[in-house]
Amino acid sequence: QVQLVESGGGLAQPGGSLRLSCTASESIFNTDGGWYRQAPGKERELVARIINGGTTNYAESVKGRFFISRDFVRDTMFLQMNSLKPEDTAVYYCNLINWRGNYWGQGTQVTVSS
Repeated sequence: QVQLVESGGGLAQPGGSLRLSCTASESIFNTDGGWYRQAPGKERELVARIINGGTTNYAESVKGRFFISRDFVRDTMFLQMNSLKPEDTAVYYCNLINWRGNYWGQGTQVTVSS
């Protein structure tokens, strides 16, 4: 069972930046990873994914503003969020898929407000 611990959420002003981190309890090599978010009253949606070979894809709403990356030494996945908008407010979840299963972090709140 892989444990995922997220950090980096909080309050940001519109136009500001935050960086989310997701540290795994074991190696993230040979895995696919992603970040999802869920706003109040809405379904969970994909924000960004990075597959084993390093290819990334993003939701249209965050393209050019958010960037997903990984550090295999620290077994950590990141989501750099720039030019934040109020509509980015949500609970953000990291996701990891390996040969054993599909794992989720506990979620971290991101609030964008002036």
